[in-house]
Amino acid sequence: MADSGTFRKGARRGLALGLILLAGACATSQRKPAVPPPAPAAPISAPIVTPQMESRFEGFLRDFRAQALAAGIDGALYDQALGHVTLDPRIEQLNAAQPEFVKPIWQYLDNAVSAKRIADGQAALAANADMFAKLEAQYGVPKEILAAIWANESDYGRALGNFNIFQALATLAFEGPRTGYARPQLIAALQVAQQGPFATGTMFSSWAGAFGQTQFVPTSWLAHAVDFDGDGEKDLWNSAGDALASAAQLLVNYGWQRGQRWGYEVKLPANFPYEQADLDIVKPLSDWRALGVTTVAGAALGEDQQQGAIILPAGARGPAFMVFGNFNAVLKYNTAISYGLAVCLLADRLGGDAGVAASWPRDEQPLSRPQRFQFQQDLKTLGYDPGEIDGVIGRKVRAALRDYQKARNLPADGFATQSLLNRMDSETGGNP
Repeated sequence: MADSGTFRKGARRGLALGLILLAGACATSQRKPAVPPPAPAAPISAPIVTPQMESRFEGFLRDFRAQALAAGIDGALYDQALGHVTLDPRIEQLNAAQPEFVKPIWQYLDNAVSAKRIADGQAALAANADMFAKLEAQYGVPKEILAAIWANESDYGRALGNFNIFQALATLAFEGPRTGYARPQLIAALQVAQQGPFATGTMFSSWAGAFGQTQFVPTSWLAHAVDFDGDGEKDLWNSAGDALASAAQLLVNYGWQRGQRWGYEVKLPANFPYEQADLDIVKPLSDWRALGVTTVAGAALGEDQQQGAIILPAGARGPAFMVFGNFNAVLKYNTAISYGLAVCLLADRLGGDAGVAASWPRDEQPLSRPQRFQFQQDLKTLGYDPGEIDGVIGRKVRAALRDYQKARNLPADGFATQSLLNRMDSETGGNP
């Protein structure tokens, strides 16, 4: 456990980078998150909240109160947290625009692994060398991975979110496609406030209810949060040590193996069976070597007993990666492949790696939101199962797409493109 005098609280939004990276050089002892009031939201086209909607929302909160009390939440705390919240109409639009799901992966990585992000990460590692050394020794998670999570979740503690967590989660919990996620999280957020204890009015989060420097959802705080700095609180807002130790604990709890790599870039032969490139298809490296897979430099793969999967995040025209169990642990943070690669590739760059060697297919035009819905609908119409028609090209959509491609003797890479959409539109009688 770290000396609380060494890693005191203080990495707050709005401070200069040097102060943030020092994670609390001018610390004070507090019992509630020192998070500033939310900044004005950027203009966004949001639905109008009608009086009827507000009335239904108030009824939902009254009914939900009984569930919260049955879960052990104090009635006064519930009323304090939710007695005055209103619907936030911005959240539906933000849910539909998650960058890890809607941006081409190369654009997502351009930002997530930018030169500035790398330079800031190197500064953070240098400024907090003792803290990172203790974290790595205690949890077995490389400091570069933890720094990369810190970067991707809150820009090294500078972007903690500007939504009241109870308003955000109550809006999601009220009605719509994410009620199954949000209602347990709303109960958990109340438990966080009750166990913290944290002042409900200062518990700011993202629009989705993730909070702190490592953006934990409330159930993750309950399951994995750690008091690393020894002050008796698991404070992910104000303590970089608590936040990063909690991230490390989450990874360990989900199977992170000390001393193992997350993966690395590989080179595929021209005749590679692309349908084998799937996160769920795990083979010994000897099997992949037999298929002609090499390191990106053309060398033979490593130890035969090690097992991994190959992923093609931009299809057959883009880079290929061999990934191991530790990559799956990172995906417990966020199931998007682009997010997992953002963390792992940034970690590699922080460790001195030169970056991805193969080129991304930047000429490929991304599908618009209506086109993503149409893509899913076309697959369903043609007899394949893309899951819920939600405009997200996730793992189930990619699996259905592979089946479609194999049936037509196309490279079964599971990568959704404009040309594939046009082809499916023509088959279904849609607009090519």
